[in-house]
Amino acid sequence: MLNYPRIFFLFSFLILWVAAQIGAYLRRRRPLGDEQREDFGVVQTATLTLLGLIIGFTFSMAVVRYDLRKTYEEAEANAIGTEYVRAGLLPAADAAQVQVQLRNYTDLRIRFYQTRNQDELRQIDADTAQLQAKMWSTVQAPAQAQPTPVIALAVSGMNDVLNSQGYTQAAWWNRIPASAWSLMIAIAVCCNVLAGYGARSPKTKTGFLFVLPLVVSIAFLLIADIDSPRGGFIHVVPQNLASLSQSLAK
Repeated sequence: MLNYPRIFFLFSFLILWVAAQIGAYLRRRRPLGDEQREDFGVVQTATLTLLGLIIGFTFSMAVVRYDLRKTYEEAEANAIGTEYVRAGLLPAADAAQVQVQLRNYTDLRIRFYQTRNQDELRQIDADTAQLQAKMWSTVQAPAQAQPTPVIALAVSGMNDVLNSQGYTQAAWWNRIPASAWSLMIAIAVCCNVLAGYGARSPKTKTGFLFVLPLVVSIAFLLIADIDSPRGGFIHVVPQNLASLSQSLAK
């Protein structure tokens, strides 16, 4: 569900709204006395503050992961562009073959960032692995035939290209743990139960008890959207790879 932030928003809003209504029901069954309200206010404030801190911390985690995905996209473009130049150090036939492969590889990497379809993603991953094997084989043959420092530069550049893809894949797998989401939702549920229970007037049922679940759910939507590489509204745009592809095509 975390891969579909909009569905997760509806789910979390429903859960939190029901929690607030449960709190309102408990208030009607056993209302707070005046001597208890002050102590209850301390607990409610502390719980809401804790929720705010956890949401802020989780948002920071999501932003760090998003920035890491952007950084690795830039690193991939730089590695491919550098290897495209270094390929000229190989024998002419091998150099031409590597450069063609790198142009195709760049297009594959752009598709990796842009696709939202899981079947297409699996095909892209398979094509990427196959093309990586071909590129390594292409630079490996002249390196074994002529193990010179100049040829080693081209081999080292290809190694950087392959490594950068691995770093990118690891960054896309690095998500906020489901256990962290579960704990945050549990605290949010407690906060909404307390908000419903602490309401002074029955009129609050359709006012404040609607606003708090909505606001918290919007915060969850933003965090889930940033943390989801392919779902939602916010994505890493492969602008560096796209610029590189246009440059190589020329």
